[in-house]
Amino acid sequence: MTITGREDGPVVMLAHGFGCDQNMWRLVAPALAENARVVLFDYVGAGDSDLSAWSRQRYSSLDGYADDVLEICRELDLRRVVLVGHSVSAMVGVLAALREPERFAGLVLLTPSPRYTDDDGYRGGFSEADIDELLESLDSNYLGWSAATAPMIMGTPDRPELEEELTSSFCRTDPEIARVFAHATFRSDNREDLPGVTAPTLVVECAQDVLAPPEVGAFVHASIPGSRLVTLDATGHCPQLSAPEPTARAIASFVAEVL
Repeated sequence: MTITGREDGPVVMLAHGFGCDQNMWRLVAPALAENARVVLFDYVGAGDSDLSAWSRQRYSSLDGYADDVLEICRELDLRRVVLVGHSVSAMVGVLAALREPERFAGLVLLTPSPRYTDDDGYRGGFSEADIDELLESLDSNYLGWSAATAPMIMGTPDRPELEEELTSSFCRTDPEIARVFAHATFRSDNREDLPGVTAPTLVVECAQDVLAPPEVGAFVHASIPGSRLVTLDATGHCPQLSAPEPTARAIASFVAEVL
């Protein structure tokens, strides 16, 4: 864990996505820290976490990652937290807020997706065959999968340094841990959890995002009572890197509103 910013400020917890770590927030955290107490962390199995604490059983579903979030909140005695969850961590945040709603003053769901595969009346962006192929490729050659997939996820061909950074982040992750997390991520279906969210919620999507197309953002927004939807003029799935200023402004404005 890393804690920065004002000790007396509102608490903002930043939760990273698959294959990443807290370093992915480095361009937005300083702006948020001007007025908030910012809590960053690496999930067990990511970044500088203690890899010996990882277990397949715990982290084979998103509930294990929600456990990490709640354990940090208990350890630091955090209350009235605004949790910012990127990508799969958006649904991790939803699960955590459903289990201990008194902990959370608000949720920011950054490029969220409750289900990546299409279903009757729902567009997640991928067919079942797409996801099967993606996971089979990851299982058989994780480093090759990382090199091929990271640029697609980042979605910034005009900024190859960002694509290279995400590729490197993926490649630093232990392949076995990455496989388990990937299956938990891309096989998840959290659509039925969304209507139960009671915390004020901001849904932040990018104008172009292969992993979370506009239909997904609209679905999440429509499913969470009272939520607001903001569409950033940005491409790709990681606006905290590709468009840090508008991302930080959206988060900070929401924090000031709910706290």
